Amino acid sequence: MSVPWPWVRLLGGAAVLVALLWHFGTGPFTEAWQVTTWPAVVAALLVTVATTLTSTWRWRTVARAFGVPLGRRDAVTSYYRSQFLNATLPGGVLGDAHRAVRHGRGVGDVTAGVRATAWERGSGQIVQLCLLLAALAGLASPLRPLASLAAGGVLVVAVGAWFVLHHGKRLSADLHTVLGLGTASRVAVASCGSSLGHLAVFLIAVHAAGVHAPWGVLVTTGLLVMVGSAIPLNVAGWGPREGLTAWAFGMAGLSSAVGLTVSVVYGVLAAVATLPGAVVLVGDVLARRGRARVEVRATADTDEREGVRHG
Repeated sequence: MSVPWPWVRLLGGAAVLVALLWHFGTGPFTEAWQVTTWPAVVAALLVTVATTLTSTWRWRTVARAFGVPLGRRDAVTSYYRSQFLNATLPGGVLGDAHRAVRHGRGVGDVTAGVRATAWERGSGQIVQLCLLLAALAGLASPLRPLASLAAGGVLVVAVGAWFVLHHGKRLSADLHTVLGLGTASRVAVASCGSSLGHLAVFLIAVHAAGVHAPWGVLVTTGLLVMVGSAIPLNVAGWGPREGLTAWAFGMAGLSSAVGLTVSVVYGVLAAVATLPGAVVLVGDVLARRGRARVEVRATADTDEREGVRHG
């Protein structure tokens, strides 16, 4: 019997949210809505523009290395569309799956499109993990004991890469492609830029919630939350992120309830910042309707000409 992973992801995220509501009540959620201001929303929107552009650069770099290049405009609109779908649909990954398949169909090679997107997303998460390790090791923070855990994660990635290089022909070829001269450096720089953008939105949420804490604590906490957000047990991104933020704030000597409030504000800001993707989706619908009208009109004109000819 196959495991229904989509349902496992949804139920896992829902279970975390229910547990948080049971433990903290609705107070942190209500407060989050009260402290989320328009200046914070505008700031998150502007930061996310830069974040999206750097993520798009990473995607185009990987796609070019896989032999399925895409234009800058198409990449930006596709990335915004995927962000919006990730933030609104269950699972938090359907947007990435959509842009992968759409790109693959556009270039006539769905497999290559999916591989390029998967490696683009995976490389970004690996860089986030490395940034977290560097922050835990270099910044003064009560979370520093987690450095060994982050190092373990990096070690697991390294062992996985070694295994791939020696046992999987297709994966080995893909890894060599991503680590190729020029590609790896661009991916690393773009991933750092993207991670800093997400961290900036987190710090905007911290400021909106009125939290005052040492810089090292906030940076390490933010990077930890971003790495934990990749846990595939969520409801449109919600669930583990909130639980991890509450836990991290508590471990850092701050209030866990305040941490939950910050996470909810961050989730709201991150979701609102993807709204340009909704505009892209509306444009897709209008474009499809326009093409359909043109096709209907062309068919009618053809039928009319055939009728005149036979008449």
